[in-house]
Amino acid sequence: MTNVHLGEPTTTSIFLFFFFIAITLGITYWAARKTKTTEEFFAADRSITGVQNGFALAGDYMSAASFLGIAGMVATSGFDGLIYSIGFLVGWPIVLFLIAEPLRSIGKYTFSDVVSYRLKQKPVRIASAIGTIAVVLLYLIAQMVGAGSLIKLIFGLSYENSVEIVGCIMLIYVLFGGMIATTWVQIIKAVLLLGGAVVMAVLVLLQFDFNPLALFAAAAEKYGEAVLAPGKLVSNPLDAISLGIALMIGTAGLPHILMRFYTVPDTKQARKSVFVATGLIGFFYLLTFVIGFGAMVLVGTDVIKANGGTNMSALLLADAVGGNGFFGFISAVAFATILAVVAGLTLSGASALSHDLWVNVVRDGSAPQKEQMLVARIATIILGIAAIGFGLLFQKENVAFMVGLAFAVAASSNFPALVMSIFWKGFTTKGAVVSMLTGTISSLVLIYLSPTIQIDVLKNTADAVLFPLKNPALVSLPLAFLAGIVVSILMPDRQEQHKFAEMSTRIYQGNLGTAGDD
Repeated sequence: MTNVHLGEPTTTSIFLFFFFIAITLGITYWAARKTKTTEEFFAADRSITGVQNGFALAGDYMSAASFLGIAGMVATSGFDGLIYSIGFLVGWPIVLFLIAEPLRSIGKYTFSDVVSYRLKQKPVRIASAIGTIAVVLLYLIAQMVGAGSLIKLIFGLSYENSVEIVGCIMLIYVLFGGMIATTWVQIIKAVLLLGGAVVMAVLVLLQFDFNPLALFAAAAEKYGEAVLAPGKLVSNPLDAISLGIALMIGTAGLPHILMRFYTVPDTKQARKSVFVATGLIGFFYLLTFVIGFGAMVLVGTDVIKANGGTNMSALLLADAVGGNGFFGFISAVAFATILAVVAGLTLSGASALSHDLWVNVVRDGSAPQKEQMLVARIATIILGIAAIGFGLLFQKENVAFMVGLAFAVAASSNFPALVMSIFWKGFTTKGAVVSMLTGTISSLVLIYLSPTIQIDVLKNTADAVLFPLKNPALVSLPLAFLAGIVVSILMPDRQEQHKFAEMSTRIYQGNLGTAGDD
């Protein structure tokens, strides 16, 4: 049984919290001295190695949803919580084989550099920026909810004040340190998170003679065999398929993940990044399964639900198996997890507003460096304020569930246009714009009409639910592909087709004269 009373600060957790803040502020100060240009601000001057970027990618991806949300879902729903772990992981081969090299070969700061390479710049960048901001804001909601719950737990502050504090700290990192600071915070966070998860899993298995089967048997004995079978969390087969599609395809459409491929010097390092990240992430998700069942057995679902909800199950388990000291360490690691991801998300949103909209749409690609940096920092502040506001609105939602919705929007708005622009000669500007807008709008509208918003958030009756699935990807992703294909066929553009060969040559040449090095 856990000894920590939520909302009562512990000396260890407070000390480790401020120790981490001090370390990361030091990194930010160092990075700020190296961040003078937009290339340094958005792409870390393309100086990150493949291994470093692999750790940073893992740090970006192992978010509050992975650590707090999935562990909580397994702790309260059992086997079904694995659908998120598997879904998050299997998207990485798609990134490796379809996305990583073309992004690094053609792009500069955002994925819309690739989509718009042979198409008309302005309409494509406007449509892609809309999709990017929608994904970033939805993803930020999950991180801010996890952050608010965590700081409330550590310091005993109100949830509202906790969200505001996290938002302000994140703004300091991004405004002054840019991608250099964000990358190193993510690397440190990945090492700490993996180390903490390994220790926690070992301490759990120590209670069961290092036999995972004994752990699962204890869960079944305590809560019934149903916790080892599917169907408790996602009972509708169409819901399961839709969620699986969103998690698998969404990875290749996440703007803050795609942006990381511009920080490495060439395509070889981009491939190495994905290889390293996939190994780290796969190992971590195996640990979350042990952590989730450990919380179910050693803490208990009633205690979890009564003390901060499912998002706090990993922290309650840390106290149960390691005492206040380990609880403090895991709390600090969880905060590092959230802070790094929030910084990466904010940076990707700022790049869409600054690089895509301001520089390439408003200023026709000719804005001076100082102006670009100013707009990027203004965009960062706007996104930070929006993140705080949404974090306050969605206080009670499970963070893994909210990220699942963000993945659905990413899969629908970004992935179809990105893939078709790379691999289909007949893809046109009009097709790209219609595809991205169809994917973004349809996924957001279906989310609003679904039980997720109508019942869980707005507390309406079942009569208000006009779309039965909790995740819209099963409908919105095919719609986006279909819209792009039909419009491109009906309204072909010969000139854009001619540039396809030039783009393909650039992709196959790899790092020989990439857009990022122009």
